Amino acid sequence: MCVNWQGLDCVFYLKEVVRELPKKKVVHIIVGLNVGGAETMLFKLLKNADRKKYEFKVISMMDEGIFGGRIKELGIPVHSLGMKKGIPNPIAIKRAKSIVKDADILQTWMYHADLFGFLIRSRSRSQKLIWGIRHSNLDKDANKKMLLYVARLNAALSKYVNLIISCSKTASIVHGNYGYDTSKMLTIPNGFELDTFYKYVDAKSALALELQMPLAPPLIAHVGRWEVQKDYPNLIQSIKFIHQKRPEAIFLLCGKGIDAENKELRELMELNGVNKNVFLLGRREDIPKILSAADLLISSSLGEGFSNVIGEAMACETPCVVTDVWDSAYIVGSHGLVVPPQNAEMLAEAVINFLNKTAEEKAAIGQQARQRVISEFDINKVVKKFEEQYEIK
Repeated sequence: MCVNWQGLDCVFYLKEVVRELPKKKVVHIIVGLNVGGAETMLFKLLKNADRKKYEFKVISMMDEGIFGGRIKELGIPVHSLGMKKGIPNPIAIKRAKSIVKDADILQTWMYHADLFGFLIRSRSRSQKLIWGIRHSNLDKDANKKMLLYVARLNAALSKYVNLIISCSKTASIVHGNYGYDTSKMLTIPNGFELDTFYKYVDAKSALALELQMPLAPPLIAHVGRWEVQKDYPNLIQSIKFIHQKRPEAIFLLCGKGIDAENKELRELMELNGVNKNVFLLGRREDIPKILSAADLLISSSLGEGFSNVIGEAMACETPCVVTDVWDSAYIVGSHGLVVPPQNAEMLAEAVINFLNKTAEEKAAIGQQARQRVISEFDINKVVKKFEEQYEIK
């Protein structure tokens, strides 16, 4: 037998060269690290990215929030600048410039971070700047004046960045109409971790025991923080209509600010007479269990970028009734129910129509929903799309 030692040496040499290739340095810049769609997607991207090829750092313009500690557990440095909302801080800007000076890529998340990244970007080297759009409703009535001012400024600056990644197709259109450079735009949807979000078989019985509630009635979930875009008035009014025909239905409302301390929410519920069979659970760490326990998820929003919770519910085989805002209808496809926004009666009617289906029909919709997430929104496929952009000069 003849062995080509020269060929083997070449193979070993190539392996060493590959092993010694320098990692690309990517710095992510985000306003804060509390729970939200952008923060969640950033964490999932960092968790599932190829760490052999990329070296990551994170800058939070404010504090570490909820996700800062989790990111540090991945072995990724988190730099918190301690900035206050709406207050420029020259010291923080100087510190941030020092952190990013050797970076190959700056990737920013949301308007204020986009502008901040533009300001601290090194002009002495060819740093790639990738902006992130996570918002899809720029109506004056649904946004603060400062946010719209920053978005308008960013639109004027957008021609000077390398790439703008939008989480939804609709958001790309909205921002193009707002003046953003559409030639720089690319849509990459949110991705979902299918080994975390799946059907927990005993979730409903476990939750019934925890909350001391009946096991048999339909269980309907809503997950979202307290803010205008989530349209809680629409949700609460729809609950009133649903209870008129299905008084036994139980609602689980989760999210930051969705608890008994929220005076506005309590008054809204009292006004609509929906105190019975409604649980205010606040922020939960066990969302997969909540979604698995639910027979149905409601998304009542008047604006969404690319809803995380809709995809997470579908991954848990939980069917969804969603308002037709931005990409929500695209996410559910033909495996959920879609109604106009800000129409509580139609939202309630869709929920009741679903509850009237047979157990077999409901289960089939849930299984089809998970298959859609597997084929379109698997986190590993989504992360590769981000990494492809890191490789483009």
